[in-house]
Amino acid sequence: MSDCSKEAQGFFITLEGIEGAGKSTAVPVLAETARQLGYEVEVTREPGGGELGERLRKIFLDPGLMLDADEELLLLYAGRLDHIRKRILPALVAGKVLICDRFEDSTFAYQGGGRHVSLDRIDALSRWAGVKCRPDLTFWLDVSPEVGAYRIGFRDPDRLERESPDFFRRAREVFGQRMNADPGRFCRIDAEAPLEEIRVRLQVELQNRLPGRT
Repeated sequence: MSDCSKEAQGFFITLEGIEGAGKSTAVPVLAETARQLGYEVEVTREPGGGELGERLRKIFLDPGLMLDADEELLLLYAGRLDHIRKRILPALVAGKVLICDRFEDSTFAYQGGGRHVSLDRIDALSRWAGVKCRPDLTFWLDVSPEVGAYRIGFRDPDRLERESPDFFRRAREVFGQRMNADPGRFCRIDAEAPLEEIRVRLQVELQNRLPGRT
């Protein structure tokens, strides 16, 4: 169970990956699977989640706004603290399966790998902010920057979606590093596989890893 607090009895799932990985498609698959298994489910996202986070999300993704790496970090952690207090912790205390589109791993990958911010500096900021919530399970939807760019090319890109392939290569590398450092938490999904294959893999992995299942 998540270590957000001693009272948290829920199960905390995060989805990670670069732009175009298919997280928005995977979220409803996981949510419906968990509901069919009898769990109460709540879905959230970052940036966003809480009222403050949703307002900050509009700023964070605004393609007309220039933000440097430090400004991005501070916005993210301001929203994250509100998110944890208002959405994440209450859901886990209530015993729900909480599915979150992005969390701490994205900060290390995007601001650390993509923006070249020291990973130690991000870790220190996270600890200073008191972020103690650790996902029980993280699905990393792994896709190449080229495939990701092709997929998002069919929509009007936001500020982050407009980043260079090199940015996403560095972010992808950090996702891989974090998986290697915490393999028990991560489940890597080949997001370039056929959609039905991805759906089945998500369902099977979730069924095997939810509480009370082996």
